Amino acid sequence: MAPKAVKSPKKSPSKKTTTSFLDIDPNSSFTPESFEEELKALATKAQHETWTKLAKEQAAVYLNVAVLLGLIAVYSDASQLALSPDYGAIPASRWHSKLVAAACFAGWSSNLLLGRSLPIKPSLLLPLIAAYIPVVQFVLGRFSEILTAYWGPLVVEALTLFPLVTLSAACVATYLDGADLSALPSWAADAAPGIGSYGFFKAVESMSRRLVEAYAGRSILNSRVGLEAVLAASYSLVAPSKLLVFTIPALLHTAFLNTHLPTSTALASLNRGLQADKLVVLDRQESLTGYISVIDNLEAGFRVLRCDHSLLGGEWVKFIGKGQFKGNQVAEPIYGVFAMLEAVRLVEMPQPIVDADAKALVIGLGVGTLPGALVAHGIDTTVVEIDPVVHAFASKYFQLPRNHTAVIEDAVTYTSRAAASGEAQFDYIIHDVFTGGAEPIALFTLEFLQNLNTLLKPSGVIAINYAGDFALPPPMVVVQTIRRVFPSCRVFREHPRDEEQFAQHARDFANMVIFCTKQADRPVSFRAPTSRDLLNSPSREAFLTPKHEVLNADFIAGRDDGILTSNDTAKLVRWHEQSALGHWTVMRTVLPPVVWQSW
Repeated sequence: MAPKAVKSPKKSPSKKTTTSFLDIDPNSSFTPESFEEELKALATKAQHETWTKLAKEQAAVYLNVAVLLGLIAVYSDASQLALSPDYGAIPASRWHSKLVAAACFAGWSSNLLLGRSLPIKPSLLLPLIAAYIPVVQFVLGRFSEILTAYWGPLVVEALTLFPLVTLSAACVATYLDGADLSALPSWAADAAPGIGSYGFFKAVESMSRRLVEAYAGRSILNSRVGLEAVLAASYSLVAPSKLLVFTIPALLHTAFLNTHLPTSTALASLNRGLQADKLVVLDRQESLTGYISVIDNLEAGFRVLRCDHSLLGGEWVKFIGKGQFKGNQVAEPIYGVFAMLEAVRLVEMPQPIVDADAKALVIGLGVGTLPGALVAHGIDTTVVEIDPVVHAFASKYFQLPRNHTAVIEDAVTYTSRAAASGEAQFDYIIHDVFTGGAEPIALFTLEFLQNLNTLLKPSGVIAINYAGDFALPPPMVVVQTIRRVFPSCRVFREHPRDEEQFAQHARDFANMVIFCTKQADRPVSFRAPTSRDLLNSPSREAFLTPKHEVLNADFIAGRDDGILTSNDTAKLVRWHEQSALGHWTVMRTVLPPVVWQSW
């Protein structure tokens, strides 16, 4: 018989026991004093753990807030950059600040409503909106002619940036509900989140703008569309979810169908779309002054250099090396004003300036038509151009000669440094800066012109090109400022006023050139050009000698606005918007809308 198994005794369930003074072994070293110390140590540890947890929670709150505000600040800059080729930088910024402020208020004040009414967390929608913004911008860009520069930027940003900022602001407000502001007075605790968030946003936006401009075009990620793609990816990391699968169509469109992406494939696709209009984009690159591209009109036979929604200049390419133009050293400009600027050599002086001994300073390169002509005359020419891409494209695609001195620098910095020596260095100074429908104000101030006056020799001549609407005050303000520095001046415009156009639209947009000398006792006069002055050029035959003089009575407005100084620029800034909108309309007549929409 098998032995019976012995059953082990059942274990009673363990009970949690508490230690009391009665349970303490009297032989142990325990004392009431040591117990009290242990309690204090446990309390200190618990307090430390509580503070550590609270600190981590607060750090998480402020980190989430900083990331969201930083992303939306950068996207704010990226949005304006994406609109500038279609509308120009000034119209693109016209509604921007108001729209961003409205979106911040809408999101901040409705964070609880959005949280309750949306089927998902608002933060999970941010990657989707960010991913589809380039798609919407691309599609609506095709309708810029209909939307116009007045309403287009507002419509585009209302459908793209506004919802992104609104939801971001709502998320920030929700995060900050968890911020511990108990150490502040109640009034400060109520105001600090909103004021602090907006201040942080504006600070990052300002810093981002400088960095984006400084590194523009250095890689595909530094381009307009590339930056928006990076931001969409960043939102995906901040708010990952299964919803990201819905961003795939947007990413595919951006990668393969968006011709704004700076890739060779996108450029080839862009040119296929321009074939019907007999146009081709030879090259393009984003840079610190905007989107730069070289465009050939195959039917008309000219080539232009574009910067955002403006033209820096152009040349007739159909004449190069053909017929009477064979062997010409200079190009044929498509704008007469560039030939008229060369009349700086025709201004009569008591002691004529010999070309071989002369030195010229050119502020603003464009396509290099004017520097090319000066070099052809044997003049030692220095060119100051802020944008390295403009200089590179002028050298590669236009007839800019190599034998000139290039200074790639801001003109204000260069002239301030050069004028500090007090030495008059140049016989000729040609000032030709304009883009986007508005003058760079710093280059027309009294202080800048005084530096040019210092650099100009006593017997020298300066020519200043200004493009503006004669129906507005800025042209008169600029001329009055120039005359304050240079005592003897005459003003000429490229073409006479179109009276019918002026009567219909109250707009008189034109190029004018102001020729000045330092000699107050000698009025500006021009000698007759010789064949050598004309350089075998029909454009110079037609436009070299200034013809359409502008008298004080021809300026419609601005006589009472005084002069322009560096600490009083508002008198020009307030007219920039209207001038830029008019310039946008003019540019749409110079080249067809498809050119401006296809960038």
